[in-house]
Amino acid sequence: MATQRALPQSKETLLQNYNKRLKDDIKSIMDNFTEIIKTAKIEDETQVSRPTQAEQDHYEMHVRAANIVRAGDDFPSVNDAISLQNQQLRSLQEECDKKLTSLRDEIAVDLYELEEEYYSSRYK
Repeated sequence: MATQRALPQSKETLLQNYNKRLKDDIKSIMDNFTEIIKTAKIEDETQVSRPTQAEQDHYEMHVRAANIVRAGDDFPSVNDAISLQNQQLRSLQEECDKKLTSLRDEIAVDLYELEEEYYSSRYK
């Protein structure tokens, strides 16, 4: 009974979109982190003065850090929604299992009574 069923098309699409967003956000985190590390390196003299360059680097690091935070923001809420739906579906599954077990027991009792009636009947 533990066969795996195919997901409905809408859920399959939703899952694919979630996976794509996850990959894109992780790539964004990695790219921004790499750029922050590159910005932290002190370079040789350029045409821009050191204080101006430092301010520009500082601003760039803040923007990239904000991008990293933004990339990680979506997933806790999506994961919470998925967990909640899983709990609801597990609860529904347990309820269905209890009803099926009860139905099986009732059918077994009825079948037993029918068998008794049949085997004790003189019209076999």
